[in-house]
Amino acid sequence: MMKFTEEHEWLRREDDVVVVGITEHATTQLGDIVFVELPEVGTTVTKDEEVVVIESVKAASDIMSPIDGEIVEVNTALADTPALANDDAIGAGWFFKIKPSDPSQMDEYMDEAAYNAFIA
Repeated sequence: MMKFTEEHEWLRREDDVVVVGITEHATTQLGDIVFVELPEVGTTVTKDEEVVVIESVKAASDIMSPIDGEIVEVNTALADTPALANDDAIGAGWFFKIKPSDPSQMDEYMDEAAYNAFIA
């Protein structure tokens, strides 16, 4: 099940980790993404801490961690091909995987229907 933040991030639980990326709506707003700076694997982050820097043809943006936990994997393909985030935002364009210290934090976020209403 996916959850969505008001900052246009998506979260998808996969076993004991949560995959995080940005929505197609966010990539449309940003335009073509030309650079992505990812966090280090093993970094412990807290909710609302900056973890990813994105540069697009329109702007630079920071992605904040939506939950507390440890970064366990990053999408290294984005370093070579940042446009993956534009081309497949909810698939191959994910940013990082986090092992949550409090999985219930995901409950605070919107489901897909609520997110679609939010961006309408």
